[in-house]
Amino acid sequence: MRPRHVAILVSFAPSLINFRGPLIQALRAQSVQVSALAPEFDAQTRSQLTEWGVTCYDIPLSRRGISPTEDINTLRTLTARLREIAPDLLVSYTIKPNIWGAFAAKRAGVPSIACVTGLGYAFSAKGGPLKSRIIRAIGRQLYRQATRYNARVIFQNPDDRDDFIASGCLSDPSKVRMTNGSGVDMAHFDRAPLPNTPVFLMISRLMGEKGVREYAHAAVALKARMPEARFLLVGYMDDGLDAITQKELDGWCAAGLEYLGPTHDVRPYLAQASVYVLPSYREGTPRSVLEAMAMGRAVITTNAPGCRETVQNGVTGLLVPVRDVPRLEAAMEQLAQDPDLRAQMGQASYEMALAKYDVDLVNAQMISHMDLTT
Repeated sequence: MRPRHVAILVSFAPSLINFRGPLIQALRAQSVQVSALAPEFDAQTRSQLTEWGVTCYDIPLSRRGISPTEDINTLRTLTARLREIAPDLLVSYTIKPNIWGAFAAKRAGVPSIACVTGLGYAFSAKGGPLKSRIIRAIGRQLYRQATRYNARVIFQNPDDRDDFIASGCLSDPSKVRMTNGSGVDMAHFDRAPLPNTPVFLMISRLMGEKGVREYAHAAVALKARMPEARFLLVGYMDDGLDAITQKELDGWCAAGLEYLGPTHDVRPYLAQASVYVLPSYREGTPRSVLEAMAMGRAVITTNAPGCRETVQNGVTGLLVPVRDVPRLEAAMEQLAQDPDLRAQMGQASYEMALAKYDVDLVNAQMISHMDLTT
């Protein structure tokens, strides 16, 4: 039987609008009651969700690190809230909501689905400081226990699925379901005319694992040879273990990179660009790439899990090896010198987004997976 009351747990309240909004609206259109659980709802997010008929509940949940005191408080509060509102299903996104959501849902007698939207630092990083290694090991162990309680575990690419299972984080592969990312709203990200000059854009939190350093180094090298080209970077500064420093950013900007800061609406920046670049080390399915595809932009990304599924190499864009600045620079230079190729790849990119990643198609997949949780 289809659940009539779905609770959605996330670690960042605005993501309920930016990433889960179309799914929430699709559920509401089918008269499904939706409860949203997240830490520190801002007024704008709460207002929009309330307008959609969603009830919001604040849950104490730290996005970073592992504090036993904070995590126990999260588990207790979330368990009590689930017992109070008694949803038919809990759907969670990202590592901490997936882990504590599964434990709390089990205690409250609520079926749960974990959405693994990327394996992130707990899987992509190797070595590093002792603290980092400990955090990664604890994350995997907790995931291993949490997925025993999930009815379904949903992945966005086959590499994440296979690596997650190989690491011992899921003992029952029959729970696996797949979606094509979180989808992209093709109407919201409407195509815009391409600029005549080569303009490259990367949108990301400023973290090393996103490939920001590789993009910046390639951009600086190309700017010295092609002063007419522009190289834009948009995104929030980060305070994590892998963050880009202000000193690094200042040095790149002095050499020609244009840092435009954070934004709540990427469309004006995508409209300025002719090529989108994301040299990430690993993703679930990179949302920014889907948005660039929907707006008809050629894409350069890495031959890495999650990224390679979004590009048909040589048709919709170009794939380059992870951490390979010379190959990235060469790919960017190839597209900088060929406006016809940029246009052809941009058109093919749009067509791929329409056929594979349209948010209505992905939401249909998600709702189908929810129907199976009996």
